[in-house]
Amino acid sequence: MSESCWYVYLIRCRHGTLYAGISTDVARRFAEHQAGAPKGARYLRGKGPLQLEFQAIAGDRSAATKLEIWVKGLPRNVKEDVVAGRSDLLKLFAQAQAREALQ
Repeated sequence: MSESCWYVYLIRCRHGTLYAGISTDVARRFAEHQAGAPKGARYLRGKGPLQLEFQAIAGDRSAATKLEIWVKGLPRNVKEDVVAGRSDLLKLFAQAQAREALQ
């Protein structure tokens, strides 16, 4: 049985903050967040309008979860660089993983 492909995404809130999440269907998940639906993230409720700023393939659920946690810990300027296309999120993550493996 093959696992679904997971994505990591960044959503910008009305006040400019960036929210990171993961999903197998980013469009569906973004719609849930926008609707303020019970399945949408509590953090995003009342912070619209929302804008989907970035998405990238993250692999299986385990890899996506690790990437999401790492992204949530990034400084805002790094996330902004990723959104603007000045930095490659997956490359940064791979470099961080390599550094961690050396320690």
